[in-house]
Amino acid sequence: MNDFRGLIFNIQRFSVHDGPGLRTTVFFKGCPLRCEWCHNPESQVATPEILWSESRCIHCGACLKACPTGAIAGEGVPCILCGRCAEGCPTGAREMMGREVTVAEVVADVLRDRVFYEESRGGVTFSGGEPLAQADFLFACLESCRREGLHTALDTCGHAPAQVLLSAARLSDLILFDVKVMDSALHERFTGWPNEMILENLRALSEVHSNLWLRIPVVAGVNDDVENMAAVAALAATLPSIRRVSLLPHHDLGSEKALRLGRPRRALAPTALSGETLARLAGPFERAGLAVHIGG
Repeated sequence: MNDFRGLIFNIQRFSVHDGPGLRTTVFFKGCPLRCEWCHNPESQVATPEILWSESRCIHCGACLKACPTGAIAGEGVPCILCGRCAEGCPTGAREMMGREVTVAEVVADVLRDRVFYEESRGGVTFSGGEPLAQADFLFACLESCRREGLHTALDTCGHAPAQVLLSAARLSDLILFDVKVMDSALHERFTGWPNEMILENLRALSEVHSNLWLRIPVVAGVNDDVENMAAVAALAATLPSIRRVSLLPHHDLGSEKALRLGRPRRALAPTALSGETLARLAGPFERAGLAVHIGG
């Protein structure tokens, strides 16, 4: 099982917004949704990609020399995504997004910080992208971490076959479940998919798991209205497994990364959300008796 291989794009240490305590967050590559506001657009495609920054490029030619196919020179040969151009770049203008790793490699990396988990009651969080898109690899990682006595959390958009989600839930101490927009047509407009499967999965999950945190990215002009939040709160109030609701103010760091990937995206409304606005959006949850937090 430790030989299972999966595709990740980052392992972030000392995370404080992905569950309780200090955590190590493992970011899986690949996601079924295409959220317009995604702050990790490099997570969406389920294959390696090259992130290129024009501002860092000094036109030294190192990438051209490193490229084994001539793809960078425009010789008509497709890029094979070997990553040698990124390895040869002296300024970091080219970065390889996505690397294949084994379960054993992930767990060994996570265990380096065991002492911090024990002192802070933290653990490991599997995020993305969407971890459920690599189900067998995820299950193996969760099982190995649990054997080591680590607290495990799964951060999911909920768009997956129900049985896959419920199987992962049995191996997870905490589920961080994203709810973006309650109106299905609006959800499809901004993420590429309607939300019926996601909401059905949330209801099914609440019947078998006792520790769910809802996370709502608050995006100006998309879901920053009291009516939407009231609809989420009404649903959440019927699910006793929900222990916490987090309102996550949107930031636009993902737009720059999307451009570096060659994927310009639709411009969203200005992202600044005042404390007064966020407090107003928290109101429906407070009135429903739910613990609501601003931020992770």
